[in-house]
Amino acid sequence: MITGIVSVLMWLLVASLLILRRGRAERNITYAALTIAIAMTLNADAPYQALDSLAGGTNVVTLLADAALMVGVFFLGRGVLKASDHQPRAVQIALGRSALVGALVGVVVAFSFIDRGETTTSFMLDIGDQPVAATYSIIQFAYYGLVLSAMAVLAARQLRTSIGAQRLPPASLLLGSIFGVMLSVVVVTMDVAHVMGNLDLMAAAAVAYEPLHLLTFLLLVLGFAGQPAARTAQARSRERKTRMLIDGLNPIWTDAKRARPGISQNEQIVFDTDDPETLLHRQVVEIRDALIDTRVAFDVSPETRDLVECAERHLLGAGPKDTATVAYRSATGPQQ
Repeated sequence: MITGIVSVLMWLLVASLLILRRGRAERNITYAALTIAIAMTLNADAPYQALDSLAGGTNVVTLLADAALMVGVFFLGRGVLKASDHQPRAVQIALGRSALVGALVGVVVAFSFIDRGETTTSFMLDIGDQPVAATYSIIQFAYYGLVLSAMAVLAARQLRTSIGAQRLPPASLLLGSIFGVMLSVVVVTMDVAHVMGNLDLMAAAAVAYEPLHLLTFLLLVLGFAGQPAARTAQARSRERKTRMLIDGLNPIWTDAKRARPGISQNEQIVFDTDDPETLLHRQVVEIRDALIDTRVAFDVSPETRDLVECAERHLLGAGPKDTATVAYRSATGPQQ
């Protein structure tokens, strides 16, 4: 049941990333979502039984699904690493190719020694008392724990430097990574308890498995899907604010051009008036030029000066979030 839910979540993430991240050069997150979705689909009972039967009925699809999941988690980590400005050396090693290759070699070697029996949809429950099977599982989840710990470090750093709605994706990634590390600890505990024959401990640890499994993937999905969505919302918000500032500066810009003709009135120099950022930049430049030119008589009110300064800060990406709105209202009078 949980595997089916996670599989659906991952395919939804793939769809959302293909829509929201189209045209972006960085594809690690998309590769991760696709690979993990395939792994979860392979682990669902019906596809697993059908494919394993075609592969000889010896649970070989387990290895394929687990290897795909490890590769997917690797791509997740690489995606977070690429988006981070500060990359500690330990984190780079944890999220590097060498760690993945070492883990994959370990699981393939361990898997080759397992007495796998016939096709079963409860692989580790049925044969987890074999030390080599426990080793196979422990290698996987130790790798997951390593990658997710590194992701948690990067998400925490990103959370500290984000503001507003931009804090939600890294917060979700941080929680998802923490739950993923907890899940890894739970699975390793179950593996060790199974080999030792302590079925009570294994059953007690198993209670936490499904909730942690679901929470890990749900929060990671929300975090990765939320990043492009938050960027899109932020871009739209910035464009609205830019247009608001353009409207506020337009009357004084007209006066400034009248007092001191600028580049925008030179027909041989073309600038893109359809681009709000370019237009706002031109307004600010020509208003400033008119203000500092001692040859012309041009001045503005203190409120308008504040609005010009807010526009400059907005273009530089600095300043408090709603300073521009306050300055706009002060400069243009009460809003109806």
